[in-house]
Amino acid sequence: MVKEFFTSAIKKVTLDLIYQVVNDRTEEITTQIGELKKRQEEDFRYLVQKIDADIGSVRGEIGQLRSEMKNEIGQLKGEIGPLNQRIGTVIQMLVTISQKN
Repeated sequence: MVKEFFTSAIKKVTLDLIYQVVNDRTEEITTQIGELKKRQEEDFRYLVQKIDADIGSVRGEIGQLRSEMKNEIGQLKGEIGPLNQRIGTVIQMLVTISQKN
């Protein structure tokens, strides 16, 4: 009977210690998971901001390239006009020369 009492008491104390260790470890793990989630959310926010900033930068560069291309196309159009006039003059001179012969 005394042996059963001590066995029962030891089992109860042992179980209580095991439950306490499990509860402590569970709290530690839960805290670590919470910290990881928080860090993950912060990292995600940072990445979203970085992506937004990079997209804005790329859009700005594309806008600048478009503007430069429009300027260059305008310059080329300005250069093509006189070339067309010269080609027209040359053709007209060739027609005139061919009619004289």
